[in-house]
Amino acid sequence: MDKRKIIVADIENNCESPLAELVHIACQFQSKIMLKTGSKEFNAKSIMGLMVMNLEKGMAVEIEAEGKDEQEAASAVEKFLGGQYQRAV
Repeated sequence: MDKRKIIVADIENNCESPLAELVHIACQFQSKIMLKTGSKEFNAKSIMGLMVMNLEKGMAVEIEAEGKDEQEAASAVEKFLGGQYQRAV
């Protein structure tokens, strides 16, 4: 299992629909990817879960990825939430 902690950047400015983009990124990987904040956890592959999570700038989030490609999955989600993600056109 790959675990990482991050403070969410201003992802609203990176793309038109940040939650949909995050789900798109997460769904590219086979690993299970969970985002945790406080005592709650949300599936990064679920748009509804992420809507409930209400990600916002400055929020502390723990990324947990488990599976065959967990390191790549955690890195991709970490880059997105950290504001360093650039979508390939």
